[in-house]
Amino acid sequence: MLLSRRHLLASGLAVGGLSSVLAACSPRAAAPGKLEDLTLRTATYRGNLETFFQAAGVGETPYKLAKSEFAGGNLIAEAINAGALDIGGMSEIPPIFIAGAPGNLVRIVAVLQGDVNNQVLLAPPNSKATHFADLKGKRIGYVKATTSHYILLRLLEEAGLSWGDIKPVALSPQDGLAAFTSGGIDAWVIYGVIVQQARQHGARVLRTAKGILSGNYLVAAAKPALDDPLKRQALADYLGRYARVAEWVNADGARWARVRSEATGIPAELYLREFQERSGPTRLIKISDAAISSQQNVADAFAKAGLIPVKVDVRPLWDDRLNSGLADA
Repeated sequence: MLLSRRHLLASGLAVGGLSSVLAACSPRAAAPGKLEDLTLRTATYRGNLETFFQAAGVGETPYKLAKSEFAGGNLIAEAINAGALDIGGMSEIPPIFIAGAPGNLVRIVAVLQGDVNNQVLLAPPNSKATHFADLKGKRIGYVKATTSHYILLRLLEEAGLSWGDIKPVALSPQDGLAAFTSGGIDAWVIYGVIVQQARQHGARVLRTAKGILSGNYLVAAAKPALDDPLKRQALADYLGRYARVAEWVNADGARWARVRSEATGIPAELYLREFQERSGPTRLIKISDAAISSQQNVADAFAKAGLIPVKVDVRPLWDDRLNSGLADA
């Protein structure tokens, strides 16, 4: 399945990155024989780790980088599977939704341990809800095929409710914020600095994802890139730089808040509060049986709820060929 121009635009791919992704999908000559001639097609989120290689002092790569900006990990997984990307980050959830697709190209190559306190259930300031169970019959916004989707599923389970006991509303983060602030939804399961933006307007956190999410976020690569020895070398180098950016972030929260603010226009104090409230530092680590088991538990939960057509085995999604350059869990 190739992604059409209309699909990529509708899915939230930044216009600036569109031409590079579409060009990457077109037929190309045989792979170059030198690292310096190679182009690694990478995904970024605006304001996340992937965009700060230069600021962290690791931006001078021995290969070229073609960067494309996406609005979410579910879109990155689709783009990798479509042959449009070599590497990108996401949560545990997006690969589950394409695991059973014929010819699936997504392979998980590393685990990014990160914050779960910035993934929350929000209630508007005028809501009388104090627990999730109070939202029975209410409109609850979430982002499909993401951690938001899984958190909602687990909250229903904890409260003894089913999917049919609420009015779930699948929305992009941007549309969700508009719906939440205008009263279009009664609660919202959402993630990232947008949580802090909503809190500025009086939103209340009813529950964080601590105790629900593992804190494992994933870096996935395309199988053809891993099978190419030269690209595999570039991918290993890229992951090493990615790990050093994580260390750079952990070292100075105020600096991290400042550079993210400069990149996104969102006030630095919101990023700093997110940093100060995080559940733990960010670390890029190697694949482990525990990480695979964690994702399998998530996949089983989606299958049990009937949100994926059949139960899937996630182990074939994982590829440990880049493990040697990564830290232990």
